[in-house]
Amino acid sequence: MTLEEKIEISETRVCTTVFPFLTNHHDTLFGGKAMAIMDEVSFMAATRFCRKRLVTVSTDRIDFKKAIPSGSIIEAIARVDSVGRTSLKIKVEIYLEHMYEEGRELAIQGMFTFVALDDNKNPIPVLEGLNVTVE
Repeated sequence: MTLEEKIEISETRVCTTVFPFLTNHHDTLFGGKAMAIMDEVSFMAATRFCRKRLVTVSTDRIDFKKAIPSGSIIEAIARVDSVGRTSLKIKVEIYLEHMYEEGRELAIQGMFTFVALDDNKNPIPVLEGLNVTVE
């Protein structure tokens, strides 16, 4: 399997409805909850890519482009953006869909970095032991 194929099959999508318990005092998706959703979906994509123990080590700029009102549907999409020796960068986008309207728009995006760890919590190569060819 090529690296590109492995990236493709590890893409992860999660949909949810924004109910009032997920919102802030503006009745929009609470930013901290959005970041938690992004961290979780990016963790799933990273794990599906390498099947190793991973920890989040950083987030790069998270852009909140559009407020997400209560009663909306959101889809979080995570995809491997780059692969280092012991780390992975995962790009996450959250799309907003109004429940009773067609179409969707990009509302939030960001980048999450994960490091693969061994049983002693030491960094290990991400691609080691994988049947992946880098072209």
